[in-house]
Amino acid sequence: MFNYKYLSREHLEGFDNYKYMSKDTSPLSVYVMHPFWNKVVEYVPRWVAPNVLTFAGFLLTVLDFVLLSYYDYDYLAASTKVHNETITEPLNGHAEVIPQSLWYILAVFLFVAYTLDGIDGKQARRTQTSGPLGELFDHGLDSYSVFFIPACLYSIYGRKDFSISPLRMYYIMWNLLLNFYLSHWEKYNTGVLFLPWGYDFSMWTSTFVFLWTGVKGTGFYKRYLFGSYTLANAFEWLIYATGVFTNLPVALYNTYLSYKLRTGKMRSPTEAIRPLWSLVSMFAVCSVWVHKSDRLPDCDPRALFLLIGTLFSNVACRLIVSQMSNQRCELLNWLLWPLSMATVLSIALPQYELATFYAMTTLSVLAHIHYGACVVRQMCDHFRISCFHIKQRTD
Repeated sequence: MFNYKYLSREHLEGFDNYKYMSKDTSPLSVYVMHPFWNKVVEYVPRWVAPNVLTFAGFLLTVLDFVLLSYYDYDYLAASTKVHNETITEPLNGHAEVIPQSLWYILAVFLFVAYTLDGIDGKQARRTQTSGPLGELFDHGLDSYSVFFIPACLYSIYGRKDFSISPLRMYYIMWNLLLNFYLSHWEKYNTGVLFLPWGYDFSMWTSTFVFLWTGVKGTGFYKRYLFGSYTLANAFEWLIYATGVFTNLPVALYNTYLSYKLRTGKMRSPTEAIRPLWSLVSMFAVCSVWVHKSDRLPDCDPRALFLLIGTLFSNVACRLIVSQMSNQRCELLNWLLWPLSMATVLSIALPQYELATFYAMTTLSVLAHIHYGACVVRQMCDHFRISCFHIKQRTD
């Protein structure tokens, strides 16, 4: 079942010659987090495989999403009003449907996941098990986590009063996904992963927001800053501003500099932008579906976020594989074709839209899991290693 060979011989040979190159200039990362992680990793037994830490951190992020799906699947809990006297009223007549203690748990899970993501590479160096598989495993799971965290934060504001609509959240999601993708597109052309400053700040901010919500409740966010401008609007524009004025210019500048100094891959312009077509095509088809639909995204925004997050992660993982193995990136992702057919069918036969939508979401998740499992297994076989176990050295 998981023996399909997604990687060609050229891919595997490229991985044999791969060397990791990155630059981290974030003050928060360099002066705060790395010293902290250096201390934490010393408490991890040397027999624990780095990929176990990576996967555990990812599962904690998924668990945050699952817990909030249980309490607030439709993103309506933050908009619930008091209907009887048995529900506590923290602020402005707002009823806390999500237990406030849960927000503390979400914060702890997120910060632990962030810490595990920070120490997995250090554990690999401690145990002398660094290699392409670890980096691919780490960045591949990171590409999936990109959507889980904002999908959780949306429960704080909800989709009704003092918040933003699911459609606007849909575009925020795509903005965040694009920012992640730009870093790896940048590496595809420069050969160097420039770690974005926004990652560390966003993880700290998200953790603090969860903690603050545990203290004050979601009712705290039901307020205007000035006029009709709400706190949710401020976060919305902050996310867009971060992408437009920081991540995008930096990625373009670093890519331009690699061409000017001839330190990068020196691909032609058409080859340099080739990885963007998969992402742009996915975004275009999804957006046509959302705007032509009478039901999406309002009927089930959580499933919609899962769909676009999964499609994105599959595109991003294939880019990461191409970039690490120094192979040409594919022009279009194969999931684009069933997605396009699902879009056409939903528009032509709206009575089957929901069934088509859930079928497409299920297909995407299963296909992505299959891709990830097969690639990891293929690389383990090639390098003769185990993903979650460190082989004992024989002297």
